Amino acid sequence: MITFTTAELNALITAFLYPLSRILALFIAAPPFNNASLPGRVRMMLGLAATVAIMPAMATPGMIPEVAPASAAGLLILAEQMLIGYAMGFSMRLSFAAIDLSGNAFSTQMGLGFATSYDPTSASQTAVVSELIGILALLMFLSIDGHLMILSTLEQSFYALPVGVLPKSPSWANLAHAGAIVFSGGLLLALPIIVALFITNTALGILARVAPQLNIIVIGFPVTITLGFAALYVCMPYLANPLLRLFETGIVSMLGNLVVR
Repeated sequence: MITFTTAELNALITAFLYPLSRILALFIAAPPFNNASLPGRVRMMLGLAATVAIMPAMATPGMIPEVAPASAAGLLILAEQMLIGYAMGFSMRLSFAAIDLSGNAFSTQMGLGFATSYDPTSASQTAVVSELIGILALLMFLSIDGHLMILSTLEQSFYALPVGVLPKSPSWANLAHAGAIVFSGGLLLALPIIVALFITNTALGILARVAPQLNIIVIGFPVTITLGFAALYVCMPYLANPLLRLFETGIVSMLGNLVVR
């Protein structure tokens, strides 16, 4: 008959519970695991499998604090792990938010801002062009094994930020400042198409002044939509490098924003 002491049982629970809380919190925020179309049971099974894979590395003395999981200190550590995991996932989510912003920017310029569809990731209505760019970016992210990079970074986080160690206050400031990537990255990604559409709208404005008898509203929509898709088609082969840089920035910021050296 196998028997466990209270200390041994607490050690087994904490060795599994604390990594699991960080992993599941990351899965809530980090793409592609945060996709609403991914069933919760599948997400839970992935979290359990990742925890079982990481547990042997957590057996190193000092990796897990010897604190009763049901105590006030144990619950505080549990909350800290959830906060760290969610912050790491949020850092990666910022890169995809920049892609969504770029899609919304030039879809509005094209005149397709009113053409929306349901986005399961954000659980809201999103412009169809933005949805297209988001799907292409997600497929590219999976093709370069980005989901495996996230899991690898997650495993490294237990060495950079061991259980029981909370990031210092500058780390949270770095995470807040990282939100600038949403605007800078999104604007730079959409800038070529926005410039092309700006020139088109300027030309239509001049045409409206030169020939007032023309109905620019009727002519403008087909022209801007056609030229917008043409510009998107021309720019599509060149989007790979900017997207890869955004993904690299997101992967690096998962730990870089939280670890202060």
